[in-house]
Amino acid sequence: MESVVEEKNESMAIDREKTCPLLLRVFLNNNRHHSTSEFFKGNVPPNELQIYTWMDATLKELTTLVKEVNPDSRRKGTYFDFALVWPEVRGPGYRMREIGRTISGEKFQDDNKTLESCNFQIGDYLDIAISPPSYRSGGHDNRGRGRPNAF
Repeated sequence: MESVVEEKNESMAIDREKTCPLLLRVFLNNNRHHSTSEFFKGNVPPNELQIYTWMDATLKELTTLVKEVNPDSRRKGTYFDFALVWPEVRGPGYRMREIGRTISGEKFQDDNKTLESCNFQIGDYLDIAISPPSYRSGGHDNRGRGRPNAF
């Protein structure tokens, strides 16, 4: 059974030499996600990072790319909370769904999640809340907010 899964993954692997990358628009924020109201009527939040990547990009790979341009996020133990943002199908506005978390310098359960496995569609945005380790350890975990864990 294991070899069947491996074969399937290999046959579905993206050849990055032959496949054109997509433009991923990433919005970074400290300690929390942006509000969906900030993605309204063609407006987007500040702190945009544009990344050319592929659908098989992992959250850990994206974390590494963010750390290259954002020195503050390089500290070991920094949390990266990822969310997809996409236009509302019926009417104006946007929706957001948390898809995973990585931790700088540590292995975490969501490291190998890919954009594709998170149901990312070309045109969606990625919103990343970056929290330093001191913010998390101080009991200010921004994930509480009275709702169930999305991932």
